[in-house]
Order: sequence, then structure tokens, then C-alpha cells
Amino acid sequence: MPDTPQPAITRSLFLFSVLYGGMVCIAGVLGVKQVALGPLVVEAGIFAFLLLVILSSAVAELHGQRTATTLVRFGFVPLIVSALLIQFVIALPEDAGMYPPAIEAFPIVVGQGARMMIAGLISYGTSQTLNVFIFSKMARGEGRLLWLRAMVASVISQIVDTILFITISFLGEREIWGLMAGQMLTKVILSVILVPPLISATVALGRRLDR
Repeated sequence: MPDTPQPAITRSLFLFSVLYGGMVCIAGVLGVKQVALGPLVVEAGIFAFLLLVILSSAVAELHGQRTATTLVRFGFVPLIVSALLIQFVIALPEDAGMYPPAIEAFPIVVGQGARMMIAGLISYGTSQTLNVFIFSKMARGEGRLLWLRAMVASVISQIVDTILFITISFLGEREIWGLMAGQMLTKVILSVILVPPLISATVALGRRLDR
């Protein structure tokens, strides 16, 4: 029997999907470190998360809302697999010759409690789906004001992500309102500064790849 024709996957969709999967996995690892950007303090995972926002928005612009939403849903696969693999590796016994400080540091850097893992899954799925939805609906079929749509969608999704993640992770464990306000302010500022030029460059790259 002849081979069944396979649906075409453009170069931009392939490249952005691979990069998206990588950023889903690394965001949680980078989030262990809190960085100071002048007076602003934010967990470093925000940089990977901003790339997720940009990539999903770019896919929505180039290939439609449905494809971008599917990308977000498929993002759960590397996220869950990497989380389970990390827990498996942590449970394995260390080699006797392993560098002693690394033995103590490894589970702190890459490990997460069950509550934070659940918070990450919920906040990721909700905020990324919302980002694609807002970005696409603002286009109204015209595709104008790419930078503005991406910025507004990023700001709103980042606020929702922060509220969900911090509330689920820390409610009842510590004071969350100050932490939440600082995180949201920083994420909004970074979204306004970084998203417009990056989304424009990413969409331009995608169109060039698909020529």
C-alpha cells in the first residue's frame, strides 16, 4: 500500500515547537534563582516564560489560534515527563565520588514539592491558553498591531500566572500579597519592555523560514 500522506509541518512550526518544549522544561529550573534588576526582583524563570508567551503568540499569528492552543497542550508532555524524571533521579543513590556540595545542592536546585508542581501545571496551562486566546481575539481577523496584541496578552497572562502559582504554592504557608504584588509588577514591566520587539522579530523569522 502507498504511504499515507502526512500533514505538512512548516519549518517555523517545527523550530518553534522544539524551542517551546525546551523552555517549558527549563523555566522551573531557572525559577530557583531570584534575580535583582535594579529595584525589581523576580524569579529567573520569567525569562523562559516570556519566551513561551512569545513563541505561542508567534505560532498563533503564523498558524492560527487552534495550532497555538494545541502547542500549549502538548507542552504538558515535556513538563510532566521532566518533573517525573527529576524526582526519579533525586531518589537514586548518589555515587560515593560525587562532589559533596553538589549532593546537597542538586535536590534543592531541581526538586519541587508536590504542591508547587501542581501549581506550576495549573498556572502554566491557564495562563498560556489565555495568552493565545487574548492575542488571537484582539486580531479580529486583521492581524494588525502585532506588538500591542502580544504585549497586552502577555501582561494579562503573566498576572494570572502569578496569582495562580503563588496562591496555590504558598497560601497558608506565608504572607503572599507582597510577594504577589512585586512579582506581578516586575513581570508587567518586563512584558512591556521585552515582548514587543521579540514578538516582531520572532514572527519575521517565522515568515522567513516558511518562504
